[in-house]
Amino acid sequence: MAIPLQGKAQQQQGEGGKGGGAADDDGDDQPSVASELRELWGMAAPITARNCVVYLRAMVSVLCLGRLGPLDLAGGALAIGLTNITGHSVLFGLASGLEPLCAQAFGSKNYDLLTLSLQRAVLLLTLAALPIALLWLHVGPILVALGQDPTISASAAAYAAYALPDLAASAVLQPLRVYLRSQGITKPMAACSAIAVALHVPLNVLLVFGLGFGVRGVAAAQALTNTNMVLFLLAYIRWSRACDATWKGWARPAAVASGLAGLVRLAVPSCVGVCLEWWWYEVVTVLAGYLPNPAAAVGAAGVLIQTTSLMYTVPMALAACVSTRVRLSSLTNLICTNHSYQSLHPNGKKKIKVLHQDS
Repeated sequence: MAIPLQGKAQQQQGEGGKGGGAADDDGDDQPSVASELRELWGMAAPITARNCVVYLRAMVSVLCLGRLGPLDLAGGALAIGLTNITGHSVLFGLASGLEPLCAQAFGSKNYDLLTLSLQRAVLLLTLAALPIALLWLHVGPILVALGQDPTISASAAAYAAYALPDLAASAVLQPLRVYLRSQGITKPMAACSAIAVALHVPLNVLLVFGLGFGVRGVAAAQALTNTNMVLFLLAYIRWSRACDATWKGWARPAAVASGLAGLVRLAVPSCVGVCLEWWWYEVVTVLAGYLPNPAAAVGAAGVLIQTTSLMYTVPMALAACVSTRVRLSSLTNLICTNHSYQSLHPNGKKKIKVLHQDS
């Protein structure tokens, strides 16, 4: 079945005040499934490449942990699982609530709303990161209280403490990705991620083995890599001027804070859905710590989780692009319907304007 991307006037005014026939031939307005798939894959391919690059970053971290020994591998794997459950899944889920706002604001050329939505999302994720940071600072005692091995818990606590800067980087990186993806800017995201991950390998070698930071070096290298991704994306936006038309500058703090409640209403349900998907998967690593040989069990579970996460790279990219395409096409249909309504009704323009303001 063809996927309509544009609406078409159902009726046309005829001469003498009588309407013409219905427009039955809408084949020109409805591209084939093949053409829609080409459009979709054109957006999804760079995002898939970026997801694969991010997967390589995680694998490099696990390989470095494995080189440190079974205890450090277990502690690092437990910390990665715990930080994903309590931190990264929450921030990623909250940023997902930005997708409908950015896609619809860009499609309607409401660039002021697009800019405001990005700034509100960064503020929301920053506020959410504060209690998460407090939790990460007390990971060691919490894990011991939950019955985890004290030695593994100490290693996990060291990782979580040095991963704190990653929260600040993610609070900017996740909304920035949604902002760029809603505008179809996907290839630069993949390129910036590839450069950052290429630097991730020497960073790990330097911090983990060169300076002897061990598990702490793995966490610091991951935080620096995400920070590099943010810096590279901002540098691209600055020097390519790709977002000059859509970026309307920094808004007043009162304007940003005033619409935060509306974003929260969208972000919280998205966050719950994402967290439920992540938690059942990552909790396996935590549960492995209760087995008779916790060091071997947690280490094996960590390697397994990181390896199997590769299969999510393509579906996640497709899901993100389908969401953007559907919202843009729905908005295009609404705009075309509005134009048709205005042509048929003398007061249509006024009514549509009022409807737009109410929405």
